[in-house]
Amino acid sequence: MKLSLYRMATTLGGPLIRLYLNMRLKRGKEDPARFQERLGRASVPRPDGKVVWMHAASVGESLSILPLVERVLSDFPGWSVLVTTGTVTSARLMTDRLPKGAVHQYVPVDRVSYVRRFLEHWRPDLALWVESEFWPNLVIETRASAVPMVVLNGRMSESSFKGWRKNRAMIKRLLSAFPLVLAQSEKDGQRFHTLGAKTVNVVGNLKYAAGALPVDQAALTKIQDAVKSRPLWLAASTHRGEETICGRVHNMLKADHPDLLTVIVPRHPDRGETVAAELKGLGLSVARRAADEAITDHEIYVADTMGELGLFYRLCDIVFMGKSLVDGGGQNPIEPSQLSCALIFGKDMSNFEEISSTLARAGAARWVNDELELYTCVEMLMSDEPTRKKAATAAFETARAEAGVLERVMDALSPYFTHESADHTAMGDRHART
Repeated sequence: MKLSLYRMATTLGGPLIRLYLNMRLKRGKEDPARFQERLGRASVPRPDGKVVWMHAASVGESLSILPLVERVLSDFPGWSVLVTTGTVTSARLMTDRLPKGAVHQYVPVDRVSYVRRFLEHWRPDLALWVESEFWPNLVIETRASAVPMVVLNGRMSESSFKGWRKNRAMIKRLLSAFPLVLAQSEKDGQRFHTLGAKTVNVVGNLKYAAGALPVDQAALTKIQDAVKSRPLWLAASTHRGEETICGRVHNMLKADHPDLLTVIVPRHPDRGETVAAELKGLGLSVARRAADEAITDHEIYVADTMGELGLFYRLCDIVFMGKSLVDGGGQNPIEPSQLSCALIFGKDMSNFEEISSTLARAGAARWVNDELELYTCVEMLMSDEPTRKKAATAAFETARAEAGVLERVMDALSPYFTHESADHTAMGDRHART
């Protein structure tokens, strides 16, 4: 689609956009208390002084920038941080975890009038776009407001790359708004360069800089006491279809491990009741954490709560990463790596291709293609303690080795905060709202 057509469609399609948003509101996909933020109306005043705006699409991206937020606030007094995300879950997490001096707002829906309203209120002095969520109106209007922009932790998956190659004119125009792209990997960097990015620096994945996931120690102790010495493994951030695969794997494993416990953490906790019903249909006894059901004497524990992966990565040292056998693309393997887990990946980890390949080369992770291979891999790790511990140590060492990424990011961004060499090419486009 041409950029001009997109901008026209989103302008003339205002009534349809509002209808779509109202439908999302009814389904619980929007926050009723803060819905006006999606229309560009701020719910809090702009802080005095300079503001750096960091836009992250959802949970994983927003969590990855927390160490950067803290460093900016400590290294550059006089600057405040505005973080925008688009999901209800990420908004709740940011409200709980952002430090003093940082505020969260929902990103405005990508309609010109909403975007301009947002920019006129916040007047950011610098904009950092996390990974690769390029909303065309938001990019064009931000550039037209003479705001320097940088792609932070830039990621370009193979599928996104193929999609943008079909829209070369649009992506080239959008990337021209960014004087600098800080890419996660060489492959990401090359893809950004091919699509028209001006300057690309490969600095590593900012997710490595995040500290280990938090844990409620009392909750961990309680569940460890309940589990005792039972053999166990974890299926983390699973998607539809993977839970039944794990249930069938459990049935195969329990022939040699009769007191086995399989812990399943669905990516979307609201699926917990459905997941439990599917597993019971396989003849398994299932307890749900959200229903406060005791883990004792059950075969499957469905941990359908929010923000507790840190607990279960500490509980289980064998972890299968979800969204890799069905749906595709995988989930973040850095978090369990930081907590010394032996990892198992399904056939598609394309959303984390560089990280997953690095972990596999280090001996921290193993690939499986199907249900039978998943069973074989879990059985091997469960029965072979030296191999399991070696993989877990390799995962931790790999994550620790990449922890210096935050310093590299700060080095690249410092000129934009000190104005030593910030690129203000957007100035020439102040009125270029076409």
